[in-house]
Amino acid sequence: MKHISLTEINEWDRFYRANFINSLSGFKSATLIGTLKENRQPNLALFSNIFHVGAQPAVIGFVNRPREAAPHTLANIERTGVYTMNLVPEKYIAQAHQSSAKFKIETDEFLASGFSTQFVDKVDAPFVAESIVKYALQLLEIIPVRHNQTFIVLGSVTHVIIDDGLVSNDGFIHLEKANTITSLGIDGYYSTSLQSRYKYAKADEPVVKIV
Repeated sequence: MKHISLTEINEWDRFYRANFINSLSGFKSATLIGTLKENRQPNLALFSNIFHVGAQPAVIGFVNRPREAAPHTLANIERTGVYTMNLVPEKYIAQAHQSSAKFKIETDEFLASGFSTQFVDKVDAPFVAESIVKYALQLLEIIPVRHNQTFIVLGSVTHVIIDDGLVSNDGFIHLEKANTITSLGIDGYYSTSLQSRYKYAKADEPVVKIV
């Protein structure tokens, strides 16, 4: 096993370091975030730092890069308070990756990346029509991370659009059946498969496998 010190990490080429540290935290769900610009033009961008905060109330968060590096999505969310998260089907990897490009403010990223917009009643933000697992959020809080000028964005889930056949009787969502992808590092994308599920772990009981 190799032992790498912080001193060594800080001496690496910036792109090597970015790939390494981005990969270090493991696989993450590749998610397209849809918002509306001030002129109501659709905006779309790919994010991977999505995380579950709580189920009651239903809160999901994501990490936005420093404002100068990725300003559009954050500015749109600050202004409207509404946004969508759309999981990426495997056959749309290339289009999803293209949405991470730094487009000019006047560009429709849905159109530029090859995705279609979908609007539903009472949600003032665009969904990705090609996604079969997607949800809308209402902004709760934006927390600045002073250490590296990033932002933690927390939102309350208000609407979910999902294929019925993906949800089991206990509420578990079989994302592998939706062929959604995960990401690793800056530019790696992976398909998934279910290995096993287990009953809720208790200290005085043996582990029980469900699937």
